[in-house]
Amino acid sequence: MTENHQGANTRFVHAGQEFEPVTGAVVPPLHFSSTYAQDGIGGLRNGYEYGRGTNPTRDALQAQLAGAEFGNHAFSFSSGLAAEDSLIRAILRPGDHIVLGNDAYGGTFRLIDRVLGDWGIGNTPVNMADEAALAAAIEKNKAKLVWVETPSNPMMTITDIAKVAEIAHAGGALLVVDNTFASPFLQQPLTLGADIVVHSTTKYIGGHSDVVGGAVIVKDAALAEKIGFIQFAVGAVSGPMDAFLTTRGLKTLGVRMRAHSENAAQVAGWLRERSEVERVLYPGFEDHPGHEIAKKQMSGFGGMVSVQFNGGEAAARKIAESTKLFTLAESLGGIESLMNYPSEMTHASVKGTELAVPVNLLRLSVGIEDPADLIEDLEKAFTNL
Repeated sequence: MTENHQGANTRFVHAGQEFEPVTGAVVPPLHFSSTYAQDGIGGLRNGYEYGRGTNPTRDALQAQLAGAEFGNHAFSFSSGLAAEDSLIRAILRPGDHIVLGNDAYGGTFRLIDRVLGDWGIGNTPVNMADEAALAAAIEKNKAKLVWVETPSNPMMTITDIAKVAEIAHAGGALLVVDNTFASPFLQQPLTLGADIVVHSTTKYIGGHSDVVGGAVIVKDAALAEKIGFIQFAVGAVSGPMDAFLTTRGLKTLGVRMRAHSENAAQVAGWLRERSEVERVLYPGFEDHPGHEIAKKQMSGFGGMVSVQFNGGEAAARKIAESTKLFTLAESLGGIESLMNYPSEMTHASVKGTELAVPVNLLRLSVGIEDPADLIEDLEKAFTNL
């Protein structure tokens, strides 16, 4: 746990990153060992026994993640979905229920509905802005978890974390917030009443499109004990190199997020003036639903922009296949700009459900390139319409 008075960038750089005591190396060493010598049977050195359970590089990352989110305990996993799966299995049992946003990430919904549904976990999607519907869904299903993304992927819906935490707790449920889009630099859900924060650290925390990972962060010791047991017993942990790369990425999160946010604001503003565009979804706009909530609970509006085209599906597909700097690819949050067609890519698993994404929508992960070049790239692509 890091001192709460320290600023975000200080926490990102220093939490869990004490210099190596033998040589004084300011970057903690990368530990590849899969096992550790014991001083007699059960005589563990500093608690290290086997790589699935403990690894110094992963431990350093977990301390860093806890400090980033003002948590007391953090757990690093091999992917964001591995983190979510381990969290749910740690807390819920067959017959339990999750209430989640009706525009959740397709992979999260697929995990909850199609994988854990077969294990006996029920789910109800709701509009998180409808307080009465949320409270009713929790009460009707005796829900144990409420699952929120804010901003959501890819509709950029903003949810009032403090208000939803109040409703969830009144109904006897825990609140999970997926903080991937905002990152710990722009938003800290645990300080707003959430019980659990999850991340795909593949995205902004890693930040360089070179490592896959996930994280769960909590304050409560009893929750941490349950999650830690599943992490150890199931073993979907981040490897040493993945943990090292994630740690390195997190140290520069603050400076990167400023650039992402500044560039996204310029790109979103340009898009909004184009006749080819039907709608730009960006929480920085004053008329974006939830803008005032975003201003209250975030320190910036992030690097994600979604855009819908007047030309429908054909226009969206044409733009997606015409840009040069914006690379058509899965994922988001890297230093390079990416473009995604969610209906057929990241959210294909929710087609035909109420979580389906409009077919005329593209999701832009705005990178840290010069914004004038990004706008020029889009402008050239628009000439193909």
